[in-house]
Amino acid sequence: MTQLSKRFGQIHALCPSNLEIAEGEFVVIVGPSGCGKSTLLRLIAGLEEPTGGQVFIDGRDVTDVAPAERDLAMVFQSYALYPHLSVEENIAFPLKVQRLGKVVVGARVAAVAEALALTTLLKRRPAALSGGQRQRVSIARAIVREPRVLLLDEPLSNLDAELRVRMRHEFARLHGRLGATMIYVTHDQLEAMTLANRIVVMSEGRIEQVGAPLELYAAPATLAVARAIGSPGMNLIPAVLDAVDERGVTLRLPGDTTLSAHVRAAADRVGQTVTVGLRPEHLVAHEQGPIGGEVELFERLGPLSFAHLGARGGIGTVVAQLPGDRLVTLGETLRFSMPPRHVHVFDERGQALPRLSP
Repeated sequence: MTQLSKRFGQIHALCPSNLEIAEGEFVVIVGPSGCGKSTLLRLIAGLEEPTGGQVFIDGRDVTDVAPAERDLAMVFQSYALYPHLSVEENIAFPLKVQRLGKVVVGARVAAVAEALALTTLLKRRPAALSGGQRQRVSIARAIVREPRVLLLDEPLSNLDAELRVRMRHEFARLHGRLGATMIYVTHDQLEAMTLANRIVVMSEGRIEQVGAPLELYAAPATLAVARAIGSPGMNLIPAVLDAVDERGVTLRLPGDTTLSAHVRAAADRVGQTVTVGLRPEHLVAHEQGPIGGEVELFERLGPLSFAHLGARGGIGTVVAQLPGDRLVTLGETLRFSMPPRHVHVFDERGQALPRLSP
């Protein structure tokens, strides 16, 4: 897509944006509610008319092409199944609309049903299915047409936690089998990290960053990306840029705590307000560490644990990762240091300061 945009009255649902997706990619668009991700998907599908820009599929300009002629299919959050039709009839419906022969329809439905473990459910009505089964039927109906592009809009948001995990595995396997281009919208960064070849992070109608999951995790380009990627999230602490030299910068946190960071900044930035980002797993337990506080909450997750510290000096709550077998009591004081290479720094506009080469 090229300079694609959408405005509803005075509201910019999607600012002019460019995005190229390769054939066969699994791209996940992630961001908070209202950031424009579903609008972007609907523009690609042709369900919304863009205010500006163009959409291309396989090199063909489809901006003014009807949704049915774009060679794509869409899976909605609500399943959108016909309650009076059986599973088999729901899956076959788009093929019958195309007036394909009975033999072709039967063969395609059987193949898709087998791929999605629906063969034994073909005669049932949607009301007799579980949430996960209804979602699989919705996917089957979309892919039975063998589209070049499959669009998925929050397909797992109505499912419980256990089903979401199972369906994530299903989507990964499905992509491997089909090899189709998949564009998947979610607000759940865990889905994005586990499914995507590339992630598109959106915020307030803008594309903030596009990249591989680990690239975005290790080097978020903006505060919005830092907030969107990572669970638990990155600790974000207000600070002042105190000094700059060839080794990086010195940062002064609330309470006169100082940290070093291997990032590059111009000397005239000294004194400016910045935001420091610290991943919980990069905090290193150290008795004399500059960051510390009393444990207010302690979460055990098997091999890992997370300590939520009421940090002193106005820093706020800091989350630190600990080994699963570490014994910690509520109210205990823990202190941590932070290797400078793992300290992220964002300027007043929310842009990451460039990191120094190792």
